[in-house]
Amino acid sequence: MKYKNLAQCLSDLEKNGHLIRIKEEVSPSLEMASIHLRVFSKKGQAILFENIKGCKYKAVSNLFGTEERCQFIFRHTHQKVQQVIEVKNNPIKALKNPFKNFSVFLSLLKSLPKKVSFSSAQFEEIFISDLPQIKSWKQDGGAFITLPQVYSEDIENPGILHSNLGMYRIQLSGNNYVPNKEIGLHYQLHRGIGVHQQKANSKNKPLKVSIFIGGPPAHTLAAVMPLPEGVSEIMFAGILANRRFRYALKDGYTISCDADFVITGEVYPNEVKPEGPFGDHLGYYSLTHPFPVLRVYKVYAKKNAIWPFTVVGRPPQEDTFFGKLIHQLTGKAIQKEIPGLHEVHAVDAAGVHPLLLAIGSERYTPYLKEIKPAEILTIANHILGTGQLSLAKYLFIAAKEDNPTLNTKNIEAFFKHILERIDWSEDLHFFTNTTIDTLDYSSEKLNHGSKLILAAAGKVKRTLGSDLSIFNTLPPSFNKCKLVLPGVIAISTPEYTLQTNVESEINDLLQFLENVPCLNFPLFVLCNDAEFVSHSLNNFLWVTFTRSNPSHDIYGVKSFYKNKHWGCHGNLIIDARIKPHHAPPLELDEEIENKVNQLGKQEASLYGII
Repeated sequence: MKYKNLAQCLSDLEKNGHLIRIKEEVSPSLEMASIHLRVFSKKGQAILFENIKGCKYKAVSNLFGTEERCQFIFRHTHQKVQQVIEVKNNPIKALKNPFKNFSVFLSLLKSLPKKVSFSSAQFEEIFISDLPQIKSWKQDGGAFITLPQVYSEDIENPGILHSNLGMYRIQLSGNNYVPNKEIGLHYQLHRGIGVHQQKANSKNKPLKVSIFIGGPPAHTLAAVMPLPEGVSEIMFAGILANRRFRYALKDGYTISCDADFVITGEVYPNEVKPEGPFGDHLGYYSLTHPFPVLRVYKVYAKKNAIWPFTVVGRPPQEDTFFGKLIHQLTGKAIQKEIPGLHEVHAVDAAGVHPLLLAIGSERYTPYLKEIKPAEILTIANHILGTGQLSLAKYLFIAAKEDNPTLNTKNIEAFFKHILERIDWSEDLHFFTNTTIDTLDYSSEKLNHGSKLILAAAGKVKRTLGSDLSIFNTLPPSFNKCKLVLPGVIAISTPEYTLQTNVESEINDLLQFLENVPCLNFPLFVLCNDAEFVSHSLNNFLWVTFTRSNPSHDIYGVKSFYKNKHWGCHGNLIIDARIKPHHAPPLELDEEIENKVNQLGKQEASLYGII
């Protein structure tokens, strides 16, 4: 089914039991986000908010909140998109079967954007303050757009086919933005719009930007697709929607004629303002930093426009299913790009970018009696130089030859495989003083930190332990220890403060472990609460890999430097305590939660759902 707009999609969802309506008046400040989180956690329907306090427009969230619903929305184009991507990945094979792939070539022709006339009858001019001012977390700096489609063009090579359509968060209010005149744009400079801005800056010209909200769900998904630079998100949107992207030009700005809302404006060279804080997908706030400001030109809305939004927070959240859908659509595209790579898994529970698990071939040294990481190191470096995978902080990679049935989705089995084989004296490969994800506060400097490749290949070196009786007595600074996984122990420590003598504490633990026969526990995690970390695999992944900076927070028993290489002959320790420079974790507002409870009572909109 083609969806010409968001309203058509919602009508289809409602007919098929995928949508609920909230008729009660709700506040856009925290309350709508709380409702979303409750319904999402119950694997509930998409939510249409019909009565938003202080706003005449309706809003919808949780549109992509279950895998079933994602499949339903794109049920008529899912297979076609997979075929198109397969043809792109293997064009020679496609040319050998022209009749079989005729529909694919037809889809490519149909995906070309269609220019139409701008209709003043279709859109009305409004102000930023007329939009739903949705604030998700209590320390957020203001209201944000969380599902925008941000459109920009290359000033040196203009035109819609050379454009970038990306999803970058937009701050609508708060801080010192001039109301209705300025909004904030948060994006990393290596992303498509950043490249466009740098080129505009070099010519000392403003960059024209259009922000589309709503429209067919395919347009929203296209904005988050990790397409190679130069591949048009606009064309991809056309293929996924099975409908050409309709656009018009108005006062020099590109307008999506299918969108529910459009904001136009300019970003001037070197003009920044404080943006944030914002509750982000790592489960913490991204703090206030200077980011580009958009000088608003005009804001448009359809007369019955619907505002789509999501709530970003500690995974899993709605964007988890974006990732799953993208993986299903792209298939083995990354594996085809990186020779020898069989699997790569960005771990959602760890905030996606902090942790990658990968499996590669190990064929470089077939004449050796004992296999050691060689080819998988080449593959690992290729991974860290590819698209959004370059944001990874920890990369664990295993050799497929050691266990052909191993897969990265079975995280517990994968860790067991790695920890049984890894040699801490040889298999740790650090990248220090490098760039990391802007949203990662494990380092004291924004965008600046370290990465670590942990590569394991060869025979099993140890049996992983589970008996903690040898740890009944710990050094004075260390409290409770809990088993997380076979071979992995979490240890509670006192709060980390500016006065903490980290070197003394760590040395005490290193000396203790050196004198205890515990080599079958290769990994120790220092944390604020060992009970919490050991409670679930997701807690372990979240705490360990979001709260540590490899170059600063990793220690080892009998550690050494040799030819600039760091390693250790005993246990490895990751200090994953909350540090003074870390961003605070996200927490729910108790008063708002109590208010939302009322919607779950009999005859209220969420009765039987929350």
